[in-house]
Amino acid sequence: MDREFLIDLFSGFGPVTIRKMFSGHGISADGINFALSLRAGLFFRADEVTIPDFEAEGSKPFQYSTRAKTVLVNSYWELPARLFDDSEEFAQWARAALAAAQRAKVKKRPKKATVNKATVKKAAAKKVASKSSKPAKTPTKSPRYEGA
Repeated sequence: MDREFLIDLFSGFGPVTIRKMFSGHGISADGINFALSLRAGLFFRADEVTIPDFEAEGSKPFQYSTRAKTVLVNSYWELPARLFDDSEEFAQWARAALAAAQRAKVKKRPKKATVNKATVKKAAAKKVASKSSKPAKTPTKSPRYEGA
């Protein structure tokens, strides 16, 4: 599917961003990816709420093959072909896919804070500098015992 076809297809849904991705396009709205257009077809984001609708239509999840195995991506399901001719129902499915993507975004754990090496070096340098600015302790002399 080319870019112009996708723009026309999603016109009833609302504004989308279409970016080149893999062997096709990634489609997002409000900064959230919710659809993939690949050589194999158009795939919408799905979750436990929407997967039963895809199953009822006889759709299958996205899959691809590597040298070693076939990978099943259960979070994207193929859009039923009949929806390409029904712009109103297509828009409903697209909204459901966007909602599934939004729910998935909420479920994700927050990313760990990345450690900037320069910040770590500065903190270590400050620590060393603060230790060297303290007055040096004079060593206490221990009494010498000489043999009796």
